[in-house]
Amino acid sequence: MVEIKGSKVVLVKASKEDIKEIYYWKFEEPKQEAKKWNGPYIPEGKISREAFFDMWGEIEPGVPDTLIVKADGEVIGTVGCYWVDRNTNWLETGIVIYNPTFWEGGFGTEAYRLWIDYLFEATGIHRLGMSTWSGNVRMIKLAARIGMKEEARIREARQVDGKLYDAIKMGVLRREWEALR
Repeated sequence: MVEIKGSKVVLVKASKEDIKEIYYWKFEEPKQEAKKWNGPYIPEGKISREAFFDMWGEIEPGVPDTLIVKADGEVIGTVGCYWVDRNTNWLETGIVIYNPTFWEGGFGTEAYRLWIDYLFEATGIHRLGMSTWSGNVRMIKLAARIGMKEEARIREARQVDGKLYDAIKMGVLRREWEALR
């Protein structure tokens, strides 16, 4: 059982109840505030609960690809990753805090830092990256705050509400992360 404790959040392997809660935030919650920031340029249709349950897996044995972020005992979001290139040990990572009550309070920063720490400790990964769009200033600042560097800016590659934005790629190498720790 994976459980990573910080001072504000705890990251845990998802239970069925946790996944039901994330399903609600991702597909049923009326306001869908997180979707305004988390990849609003990628059309996402609603899937069944069963299909959503089947998506939760591991990047390698014993290392989940997604953990639940909890604060004050409630599910507030997820951290996740997926392989970009196994040959060069490169994972793409991300975080979504679905509950806006927990935005701007350092919960996401702590959760993402714990996640990156965990991935470097639990795997032989060489580099971790993240992708977003230039309109998601909070994510760009969060990634920079924990030590990621902007590695690419693809101009006007993302469209949100009829306006074009740059695609942003940021990343950190294992040796850079270890020097920061």
